[in-house]
Amino acid sequence: MTTALPWWLVIFCIAAGAGIAAILYYRDKQSDFNLKTRKTLALLRGLVISLTAFLLLSPMVKTTVRRVEKPIVVLALDNSQSIVIGRDSSYYKGEFMERWRSLAEGLSKEYDIKAYNFSDNVTSGIEGDYRGKQTDISQVFDEINTRFANRNLAAVVLASDGLINKGNDPLYAAEKTSYPVITVAMGDTSQYRDLLISRVVFNQIAYLGNEFPVEISISAFKCKGNAAVLSVADETGNLLSEQVGIGSDEFTTTKQIKLKASKPGMLHFRISVTAIPGEISHVNNIRDIFIEVLDDRQKILIVSASPHPDIAALSQAVESNPDFEVVQRKADEEAEDLQKFDLVIFHQIPSMSNTGVQLLEKCIQLKIPALYILGKQSNIPVFNQLKGGLSISQSNASGDEAYAVINNDFPLFSLSGEVAKLVPQMPPLAVPFGQYQEANASEVLMYQRIGSVATRQPLILFNQGLETKTGIIAGEGLWRWRIDCFRQSGSHRAFDELISRMVQYLAVKSDKSRFRISGKKKYPENEQVTFEAELYNKSYELINTPEVKLVIIDSANRVFPFAFSRTDNAYSLNAGSFAPGLYQYEATAVIENEVMKRKGGFMVMPINVEMLHTVANHNLLYNLASQHSGKMFYPAQLDQISGYLKGREDIKSVSYSEKRYSDLVNMWWVLSLIILLLGVEWLIRKRAGSY
Repeated sequence: MTTALPWWLVIFCIAAGAGIAAILYYRDKQSDFNLKTRKTLALLRGLVISLTAFLLLSPMVKTTVRRVEKPIVVLALDNSQSIVIGRDSSYYKGEFMERWRSLAEGLSKEYDIKAYNFSDNVTSGIEGDYRGKQTDISQVFDEINTRFANRNLAAVVLASDGLINKGNDPLYAAEKTSYPVITVAMGDTSQYRDLLISRVVFNQIAYLGNEFPVEISISAFKCKGNAAVLSVADETGNLLSEQVGIGSDEFTTTKQIKLKASKPGMLHFRISVTAIPGEISHVNNIRDIFIEVLDDRQKILIVSASPHPDIAALSQAVESNPDFEVVQRKADEEAEDLQKFDLVIFHQIPSMSNTGVQLLEKCIQLKIPALYILGKQSNIPVFNQLKGGLSISQSNASGDEAYAVINNDFPLFSLSGEVAKLVPQMPPLAVPFGQYQEANASEVLMYQRIGSVATRQPLILFNQGLETKTGIIAGEGLWRWRIDCFRQSGSHRAFDELISRMVQYLAVKSDKSRFRISGKKKYPENEQVTFEAELYNKSYELINTPEVKLVIIDSANRVFPFAFSRTDNAYSLNAGSFAPGLYQYEATAVIENEVMKRKGGFMVMPINVEMLHTVANHNLLYNLASQHSGKMFYPAQLDQISGYLKGREDIKSVSYSEKRYSDLVNMWWVLSLIILLLGVEWLIRKRAGSY
């Protein structure tokens, strides 16, 4: 026993009990108690007072608890599809599972059994359904090391075919383990007749109207002398067929084909090779691929007052980015289809001849972002009236030569080190002469350097208005920049990057909708489909009071309804897993009696890696066991594992001694003792005729 305060304070506890007892029973000489009774009562009261005072010292009782922990044996079963792809699939689904359960039951009498299944993740349980889409053995050891750190982990029994297609090398992952690893070699190491599509390489994104390449690798084993037909089909039917002759028992060939992005959205193509009699599996003869065809290349219109070498330089720089499509137009052409453009570049418009006024006014009316390039033909007074973020006060119509000085504090976008290095060395631009005044909302990318004097007059700036964005390059001669860029660096990359960043900033549309849905466009089939939603009131404040619903529609027009869950100030939805294919969705919300809808689509990508290999890798399992003081067994030897574990001297129960401290005041018998002493005292006083 120990106390929180020094032991010598116990003397005062005893003195307090004796003092109070003496005052109570020896001070009153007129009481009816005889000497013996008085001593007994004084002793009882003294004990109660002393014990109560002693409890104020926070005494604690130290006890030693011993417990015995049985050895822990982990049973880890490979639950991936590759286990049942071969001819012995019925054995592993039936007899093997019964023997695996029997092994767990038999070992549980002497060991603490922990059973897990693993494929692309690790789950608890003894039963396996062999539906896992990938195999990651390394995560088994990561999970075990985390869950059973500082525990009496005796051994790990890992049953697998040794085929891995995800995660780290198991030999490396198990490198720091200190427990024996016992492996059970599942699957078959024999190579059977098989024809398969071993690999398909393709871009997952294509642009509407373009052709995109697809590389198909075909492998065949023990199929010499046979022929197969390679076919590619979509929802409209067969697109192409090609015969493939197999010239050896270990045959591989690669075919290059081109497919057309014929319509926007998600496209599904099925690639297949005809089956050959006697194949071990026909599942790997088919591969499904999904391509997202985009029709959202941003359209950039370049309008010029007259022919100028800047136009070609701008066009080539913008088109270097595949996300942009450039259209050139003369200033005096009609402006009927302006609304299809994401950005209009006005080269020296408004001009001195007032050409392009109709285009300019229509652009402003439609709130289309604009990039103005000023030059000798620019009508500066009319340009100032546009209030695009810059005003130039001219005293004459002369011009000046201005070099570029980059503003290192520019916040809207960043430039690479190559651009920052080359731009100050570029030739000067021809700029209007005058006093420059930028608007408060403008951000300057580059300032003018006249000769050797760096000024605060802007050369390139951007302005974010209430409804649209504008950019201004206050000088002509960009074609010289492109040529000089090539002279200095051997490529146009830096110039193209500069123009592309400027165009990208201006052309990107900010989402001002009050109902927004976000989610991935591609999900692997072993990943759950999730969405996030945001809802805004008319003041653009986030709210989540209204209910938000969503329906998912598959290619067979089956409808799956869902309701979003509310988060702190938004919404989230986990729709679960879906089969591979193309899906459309529509989300609905009602806010202030207004029905808001958002539509979109996504695709679930199939995972076929488990079907590509049919030959088990028992060498990996043997190395795992031998490097970690274990042994490899075959499924027919499962009954021997119990005897093997019993024969190991390093697997024993562990006894732990643990010291525990308990407050004496919390023990029930202490309170009971105090009540008992007070009760006995009261009975004696009662019997003696006193209270």
